[in-house]
Amino acid sequence: MSETTNPLNLSDAEWKQRLGPEAYAVLRKEGTERAWTSPLYEEHRKGTFVCAGCGTPVFSSEMKFDSGTGWPSFFTTLPGAFETRTDRRLFMSRTEYHCAKCGSHHGHVFEDGPAPTRQRWCNNGVALRFVPEGEPG
Repeated sequence: MSETTNPLNLSDAEWKQRLGPEAYAVLRKEGTERAWTSPLYEEHRKGTFVCAGCGTPVFSSEMKFDSGTGWPSFFTTLPGAFETRTDRRLFMSRTEYHCAKCGSHHGHVFEDGPAPTRQRWCNNGVALRFVPEGEPG
């Protein structure tokens, strides 16, 4: 089994110590950051977006697009990066996604994105860390 597929299981106390309060609320309690607050919304350099919880690569910069929503958005993901499930909390059915390695909540996927997938992986910026091309992760 590869390092990426080995699950990362930490206690709640360990997650709180590892993450800041806002990241903990989003990644571990399935919260949502306010729109337009993430500096990653305006990130346009080449590189890789990794899970802020465990460092697993989840998106490449080539997958990012400007959705106009206030959250970093991507039209697809790196293979095996996420697991999805149905979220019915807001009196509607949405597809929610979590890091396949650490189970951290990242956001929701919608069917209103650009070609070729027509998907919009709407990600909380606090759930990501950006690694510029050529720099170690």
